[in-house]
Amino acid sequence: MEFSKILEDKEVKIYRNSDVEAIIAGIPRGHYHIRMMLVFKNQAIVLHEATIAAIVRAYIDIITHPLRRAVVMYRRRLTEKKHGYAQDQLIEVDKINQDEVVDFLTRLLKL
Repeated sequence: MEFSKILEDKEVKIYRNSDVEAIIAGIPRGHYHIRMMLVFKNQAIVLHEATIAAIVRAYIDIITHPLRRAVVMYRRRLTEKKHGYAQDQLIEVDKINQDEVVDFLTRLLKL
């Protein structure tokens, strides 16, 4: 899998837990889905529920599986979906080389 294409023309920022000043989460008035704001020393990022759900799925898939060490998800625009789900979803890639993903992340963190 070629991960360098994912990062073309993108600045990579790595945040440690000590860089996070606050996490603010809730359902805004007039909305049905949670929003989560991550507040860092230099910026704030707001995530929609579909993104939060994808992060949680990836985390649980890796932590609770006895062998899995990596998950890759790509954005897909769905033509059919369950009621209440966003049309754009982060969907797991079925077949990945886990060692490639782990090596990619290892190299990235050494930057």
